[in-house]
Amino acid sequence: MDIQPKENRKVSAYYAMFLIHKMQLGVGILGFERVIAKYAEYDAWISIIIGGLSVHVILWLSFRILHKDGNDIVSIHQFTFGKWIGGVVTVFFILYILLITVTILRTYIEVIQVWMFPGLNAYVLMIVLGLLVYSFVIGGFRVIAGAAFMGILITLPLLLLKYFPLQQAHFSNLAPVFNHSIKDILLSAKTMTLNYIGFELVFMFYPFLNQPRKAEKWAHFGHAFSIFIYLVSALVSFVYFSQDQLKHSVWATLTLWKIVDLPFVERFEYVGISMWLFGVIPNICLGLWAASRAVKRLFYFEQRKSLIYLLAIVLMCSMYFETRQQVDLINTILSRMGFWIMYFYIPILFVLYTVVHKVRKKTP
Repeated sequence: MDIQPKENRKVSAYYAMFLIHKMQLGVGILGFERVIAKYAEYDAWISIIIGGLSVHVILWLSFRILHKDGNDIVSIHQFTFGKWIGGVVTVFFILYILLITVTILRTYIEVIQVWMFPGLNAYVLMIVLGLLVYSFVIGGFRVIAGAAFMGILITLPLLLLKYFPLQQAHFSNLAPVFNHSIKDILLSAKTMTLNYIGFELVFMFYPFLNQPRKAEKWAHFGHAFSIFIYLVSALVSFVYFSQDQLKHSVWATLTLWKIVDLPFVERFEYVGISMWLFGVIPNICLGLWAASRAVKRLFYFEQRKSLIYLLAIVLMCSMYFETRQQVDLINTILSRMGFWIMYFYIPILFVLYTVVHKVRKKTP
């Protein structure tokens, strides 16, 4: 199968910035502060930088793989491991993408249930969101890329709301700096893995970028912007909350939205959660598009039909996780899987693909 899409289905290289940034800035930013502060406490802002820089390295390795032949992950696996083993590895990659999608969908629905409508039937909301996602994905990759761009434009102004908690900030919370061991800082950096997950989808949408070699710098810009957003959010939470408050704030960002005082809005967290839907939908869409595209490439199955089946799987899996403990469990599983894929699998794939590429190139 020719993996190169038609020109009218591609987007400009700079869209890599929006796509990667949007995948990394999902529902996790609404409550990541408590998790990363578990080990390094107020020094966890250092962990955000360390974790972010390490992902820059992994992103660089990813583009070294992609630049060689311009293929997607399906072809890369088959080229490196052979048709059958490569196919099995691709299936695991598809499952990983679906796990990302399920986690995003179920976590956002939990936010709505906890903060807006406690008595809301999650099944109804999942089906409504599922239909909305389907309508975007069948529009193709360009529609999803446009949704990612619009999602950033709509949600970015929420960053300005960090001004309100700063009025009651205690900047002395950040002192002294480096008050924790390197081990604690690195453990906090490890917990940031869940928030940086998502850039791996570049292995699927790389062929859909015009002049994809120029996309690398934009991808790094997108990731750098994610680091900046997480860093600002964490610092604001650290100077506002005490250690004890932070430990018990499951959704720190949403708690900060409660103190927003505007003359025309009384409960701004309702507005913020509603606006964040525009930030979550593109993530789910891109995940389902990537998974259905991989199924099409691997099994020569029509993408629209595979999308229906995969969407049904995502909805059924999301319905299985009902309690806070179950939702937290799926986030923990994804974080651990993402850690191993980012810091072990991608570097190993880079080495193997480079070696096999050189050997086959020399073979007459």
